[in-house]
Amino acid sequence: MPVSSTDTAFLSRLTSALAAAANAERAPAMRAYLREQFDCLGVATPERRAAGRPLLSELKDAGAEKLIEHAHALWRLPEREYQHVALDMLAMHWGKLNSAHIPALLELAQIKSWWDTVDGLSGIIGDILRYQHHYMDNALRDNNMWVRRIALLHQLGWRDKTDEQRLLNYCLTLAGEKEFFIQKAIGWALRDYARYAPDAVRIFTREQKERLAPLSFREANKHLAPD
Repeated sequence: MPVSSTDTAFLSRLTSALAAAANAERAPAMRAYLREQFDCLGVATPERRAAGRPLLSELKDAGAEKLIEHAHALWRLPEREYQHVALDMLAMHWGKLNSAHIPALLELAQIKSWWDTVDGLSGIIGDILRYQHHYMDNALRDNNMWVRRIALLHQLGWRDKTDEQRLLNYCLTLAGEKEFFIQKAIGWALRDYARYAPDAVRIFTREQKERLAPLSFREANKHLAPD
């Protein structure tokens, strides 16, 4: 996706804003937290949001396609803070997006992938889709593990709007996976739903204990009172 002149101006202003907020002494610890996978400027979350908010607020009249263009442009920059600014932007303006934009967001999930950006995209996709329960069925079977994780997590916070049977089926479909981030996501999705429907989660995890990974079972029951 080429960078337009307006994108270039936006990125230039944003780069200056983050540079002013950067603390080079903080960067090594931030890189270590991300397992040395990404460069960092050394901008903590509160400072990043404060620096980016004025520029992101100016996008209130931008169309969905422009937001997607900006997100992809930010994703191409090397430092991790820029991907988080993209998430800040999409979270601020998610109301402009609809299900037609989900493929572009899932594409981002497969670039520079790690839990921090993938889980941020999951929340944005959940906001866009609520409550279109069927939309992530294909994503659940995607070859990319991070896309499958988004399918598991996109109903977080839906409470009484959660499609319980679909959630439980999703968990069982992926229950045999050995990947840590999938096992953890199964437990997280169930733990979140347990805040609204503790009995349903307790019964499900007891009945399916042999199919669920121990990590998934522990996470799902983390805040449930024992029988």
